[in-house]
Amino acid sequence: MMEIDTSVPHSARIWNYWLGGKDNYPVDEAAGDAYTAVFPGIVTIARSSRAFLGRSIRYLVEEAGVRQFLDVGTGLPTVDNTHEVAQRLAPESKIVYVDNDPLVLAHARALLTSTAEGETAYEDLTLYEPEKILEAASRTLDLTRPTALILSGILGHVTDYDLARDLVRRLVAGLPSGSYLCVNDGSRGTDPDYEQAQDAYNETGAVPYLLRPVDKIEAFFEGLELVDPGVVSVPLWRPDGDTSPAPIGQHGGVGRKA
Repeated sequence: MMEIDTSVPHSARIWNYWLGGKDNYPVDEAAGDAYTAVFPGIVTIARSSRAFLGRSIRYLVEEAGVRQFLDVGTGLPTVDNTHEVAQRLAPESKIVYVDNDPLVLAHARALLTSTAEGETAYEDLTLYEPEKILEAASRTLDLTRPTALILSGILGHVTDYDLARDLVRRLVAGLPSGSYLCVNDGSRGTDPDYEQAQDAYNETGAVPYLLRPVDKIEAFFEGLELVDPGVVSVPLWRPDGDTSPAPIGQHGGVGRKA
C-alpha cells in the first residue's frame, strides 16, 4: 500500500478541512487557509457540493427507486456520506465506494459501516480502471439492476477532457437500463474569483483540478435523459424548501440511462 505523504498538501484532505472534517494535516490546513485567503467562497462551494450530493441521492432513492450506488472518487468520510443518506431512506441499499487514496483506504472502516439490511464495500482502484471498477463492484452490487454512478468532484482531476468523457462512457456502458449518472464538478463562467484562485492553485505544482465550461460538464451526460432541471449550478438543483440560492462555480446534474 502507498505511504501517506504528509509533506505536501492533498486535495482530498484540503476538501475535508473545508468541510469541517478532522482527517487532514497541518500542510493541508495551511494550503486550505492560503486558498480561502484568496477566495473565501471555496468553503461555500465545498459545502454546496456536499449538499447537492445529499439531495441527488435522496431523489435517486425516493423518486427513482434506486437501491444500488457506485461512488467513484469517494474522498474522505465526513458527514452524510453516500451510504448514510441512502440507507437512512432505504436501509436495504447497497453502496460500493472506489478510491485509491491511501488515507481514504485507512479510513475505509468508517465508510464500511452499514445497516444490517444493506451492504457497503470499498475497492482500492482508480477512475482510470473502469472495467476493473465494474468487475469489483459486481461482487457487491447486482449490475443487472439499476445502479447510480456517483462522480462527485473527480472528473476535474482528469486533465485530458476526451479521456474523462471516455471513462464516464465506459462506466455507464457497464450499467443496465434504468441506471443513473450523477456528476458535479467545478465550472467556469459563473465566478471569476473562483476561477482565478483555482488556476493559481493549479500552478503551485499540486495535483491540478480543472474547472470546465458548463457545456463540457453537460456533455458527460451524452446519451442519457437529464432529470429536471438539467445541469445547473449545484445550489439550484432541486433546492430544499422556499430558498432562493445564488449560483456558484460548481455545476451538476443527474441523468438516466434509457
